[in-house]
Amino acid sequence: MKNWMVACSMGLLMTAHAAYAADSAGCESGGFTVLGKRGAQTVSVAPGAVTSVFRVQGRYVQFDVDAASFGVLNYTLTGAANKEDITGGKATPVFDSKMPDHRGLVLNGAVSVELSSSADIVLTRSGPGVTMKIQAKDCATGGLFQMEVERSDETKTVFTHKLAQSAFYFDNRNFRNREGDTVPFKDTTLTVTPRINFGNDYAAKFVGRDSPQFADRIAEPLCTNNIVTRTGGVARVQHCGGVSQWSVASGGRMGQVMGEDAVEVAPPATACTHKCQAQNRTRGGAVVLGAPFPVAEADRLKGHQAQ
Repeated sequence: MKNWMVACSMGLLMTAHAAYAADSAGCESGGFTVLGKRGAQTVSVAPGAVTSVFRVQGRYVQFDVDAASFGVLNYTLTGAANKEDITGGKATPVFDSKMPDHRGLVLNGAVSVELSSSADIVLTRSGPGVTMKIQAKDCATGGLFQMEVERSDETKTVFTHKLAQSAFYFDNRNFRNREGDTVPFKDTTLTVTPRINFGNDYAAKFVGRDSPQFADRIAEPLCTNNIVTRTGGVARVQHCGGVSQWSVASGGRMGQVMGEDAVEVAPPATACTHKCQAQNRTRGGAVVLGAPFPVAEADRLKGHQAQ
């Protein structure tokens, strides 16, 4: 695997989303505790001290990690008070699981834990032929999470994202009805394209998006949804309502963006090859189309394959 891909993908979580969140009110008093560690430090936790499933606990975000795969379980926004809260002040399950299929490979080394003085955490673990890295932010909104994989054989890994029972994927009508329009972005323009988001039925501000880099979504023909376009035509969207699957390159990542950043018209993170650096979010440079609430039944994606 090319080392630049790892460096690049690590930096790209921060582009336009997460770097801003670390300095915003959305992360006020945020910070994680994991494996008995808290506060700014970088430590290595020996394999014998790592339980089979361990909790990453923050003020705004909590989730569990399956130690052998670095799959994530029970990803939840806690609903802690914050002026940028998108949960309505209640604990809100987001993902039931985000699981990589390592095809028989197992992580069994020490767990590297990097905790920053702000709201960041980076967890890394390796095993024969595979390394996984999780980067997360303890914030109420923004670019909050990414999961990366590196394989010595440089083949792709399938990640399966299963939403919490109360959440669902939907074809965002605000984007669908503007499909093809040109909107301003900084000193240029962008064309609006369809957008798949996820949301729920009880928090009007709760909205998110899967954010891939060096990854492609696997279309699911058994979950074909007929979505009406702005012209009255029909778009066939092959995406399940509760599950998505992604083919992730070695060195690629799957990110998670929440809130306003998930519903703005902005370009995808650009690929880089050398000294990739975190950048600030667009800070008003993008048009925010938002998301409807409640979501119309016709725009909710149906089916729960790949479970």
